Amino acid sequence: MRLELGIIKIEDVQFGEETTVRNGTLYVNKKELIGLVRQDDRLSEVDVELTRPGEEVRIMPVKDVIEPRVKVSGSAELFPGIIGKIGTLGSGRTNVLRGAAIVTVGRIVGYQEGLIDMSGPGAQYSPFSQTNNVALILHPIHGLAPHAHEEAVRLAGLRAAVYLGKTAKDLAPDELEVYELNPVTDTTLPRVAYVHPLLSEGLLHDTYLYGVDAKRILPSLIHPNEVMDGAIVSGNCVSACDKHTTYHHLNNPVIKELYRRHGKDLNFIGVVISNLNVTLADKERSSDYASKLVKLIGAEGAIITEEGFGNPDTDLMMLCKKIEEYGIKTVLITDEYAGRDGGSQSLADAVPQADAVISVGNANEVIDLPPMKRIIGDLKRAEVIAGGFVGCLSTDGGLNIEIQAIMGSTCQLGFGTLTAGGY
Repeated sequence: MRLELGIIKIEDVQFGEETTVRNGTLYVNKKELIGLVRQDDRLSEVDVELTRPGEEVRIMPVKDVIEPRVKVSGSAELFPGIIGKIGTLGSGRTNVLRGAAIVTVGRIVGYQEGLIDMSGPGAQYSPFSQTNNVALILHPIHGLAPHAHEEAVRLAGLRAAVYLGKTAKDLAPDELEVYELNPVTDTTLPRVAYVHPLLSEGLLHDTYLYGVDAKRILPSLIHPNEVMDGAIVSGNCVSACDKHTTYHHLNNPVIKELYRRHGKDLNFIGVVISNLNVTLADKERSSDYASKLVKLIGAEGAIITEEGFGNPDTDLMMLCKKIEEYGIKTVLITDEYAGRDGGSQSLADAVPQADAVISVGNANEVIDLPPMKRIIGDLKRAEVIAGGFVGCLSTDGGLNIEIQAIMGSTCQLGFGTLTAGGY
């Protein structure tokens, strides 16, 4: 499979009479976009605001972030099984509005959405402070159940991303990224697999693979290009710091790095999609099956990432233990919840085999965020979102809050610069 990502660089976003891209600026017809989103009668109110890197803007509470894209060629449409028709992703050309993002805003469960600061000290913790953001402020009809509310917000974000992505259909890319897993003839290179568990705990902690809720799948072997081309969509409301947004899935840095090193110092042999479940039986079944697949494809090493914390720590350790018992070396990527002083146990579970662990930071670290001139959303949610607490919001709009509340601050895909070292 050969996937070409045609990168159209977006340097600014503005409202305009026509939704289009000209000279690096994305112009958005606000009325047209609101009309598209309002077609879902589960939403009572919709608004659109724009913000750019460096502005004194705070966005909260944020649900998901999606990169606008369009399939130019290939056998599938974007987000198949949810928005587009079913087909296999990972080949052909996909044009990408790099530097633009859809941000869905609005309270769903009230404590597991997050914030994005476009400037100030909080900006360095989130990659989405560096994107030109089209924020959808979404309000449900009265009495809408939480699962229906989540679905309506998820679909709104995806539809908006497809709508904006179509502006790139006929544009000539500024750059071309090519992903093709060519055979490696050097048999001395270690065969490395990537084990990618998807959050699937229910209770609004869900992820979708080709439109299928990951709770309903057995672990599967897929081509890395499928991940990079939109096969995985976030539907979860876990803590903002380690939520894998749809944007993260589309730009998975583990896959990018394995591709970069493929044929040089390792042989990247594929991706095993697993899930992160609730019951012990489901955890055992999934880790058994995933570790078996890693063995069957002949891996000598495996990178295992995580999403969330607490309950998923057990899945992570089960995968590590069982894959290591096959004689396959593992490296884990996780964040930590070590308390505000860093002195508490970092993970809820551990096994002796977990002796190569990369930490992407302590989510309990506290930061002071200054007030911002403009708020997109509702600042009052700061005291109830994960990482916030009663009294964390000052009268001038400043925040004293854990970085757990910042979107992507401790992303366990390594999408960022924060680290707490390795051990």
